[in-house]
Amino acid sequence: MSNRTYEPTAARRVAFLGLGVMGHPMAGHLVRAGHSVTVYNRTPAKSQAWVAEYGHAFAATPKLAAVDADIVFACVGNDDDLRSVVLSDDGAYTGMKAGAVFVDHTTASAEVARELSAAAQARGLHFIDAPVSGGNLGAINGSLTVMCGGDKAAFDAMHPVAMAFAKAVTLLGASGAGQLAKMVNQVAIAGLVQGLAEAIAFGEKAGLDMKAVLGVIGKGAAQSWQMDNRGPTMLEDRFDFGFAVDWMRKDLGLVLDEGKRNGARLPVTALVDQFYADIQAAGGNRLDTSSLVKRLR
Repeated sequence: MSNRTYEPTAARRVAFLGLGVMGHPMAGHLVRAGHSVTVYNRTPAKSQAWVAEYGHAFAATPKLAAVDADIVFACVGNDDDLRSVVLSDDGAYTGMKAGAVFVDHTTASAEVARELSAAAQARGLHFIDAPVSGGNLGAINGSLTVMCGGDKAAFDAMHPVAMAFAKAVTLLGASGAGQLAKMVNQVAIAGLVQGLAEAIAFGEKAGLDMKAVLGVIGKGAAQSWQMDNRGPTMLEDRFDFGFAVDWMRKDLGLVLDEGKRNGARLPVTALVDQFYADIQAAGGNRLDTSSLVKRLR
């Protein structure tokens, strides 16, 4: 956990569902910011480990975690996982009090965001789709970027609380807008990482000192977060951290499905998705997304 400071905000009763590499530190920041936190994870041992580290409480079901919470946060795997923790008989919606806000940090489809928003409205609840960018390091450091879709009043209620683990929390439109913005983010990253991989592989073939080259071009128009943070590790053939290829392929699948619906042309994204499939076929499912360079060496 980082040593970051927190803006003073009214303490809230909150729940956090899903304690993976993102959810575990995000929920921890909520504790450090002064909120009362109850957690839930499908594997109880992860809940117990979180409570051992941070105190507070864990619940056996999403429903029990959500009871009396002002805001319920979630960060799970995919659309089906999300529906399970929200809509099942033991799901969060069955335990939430009227007027409470459900905030979903899962990278999921815009379709499921709209579905869960409608279900929330029918129950007198609020739903914000709020996927994040910044990866595990951003979660640990409390510096995530959060892209939101939903009702402004509900957004205003969750914004100061979510700032415990974020550097920016922005409302971008109606339900689904947050997920669509995350898709834009992943499209941009996919093309950028492939370009960086090709640049590095080209420079290596040309016999250049690529550490020195990246140091120079990183001060010019080619600079990016990926170059600064993943360029050096790509040179060292290190891919044992960060955002896994399996997760990126899930995200790009969402992008390509949405593109079919809205008519967007995504030729580079579709190509890079297949390059990631090559990495998976070679057993690199859990490697960082910068492992694209391995195909080119």
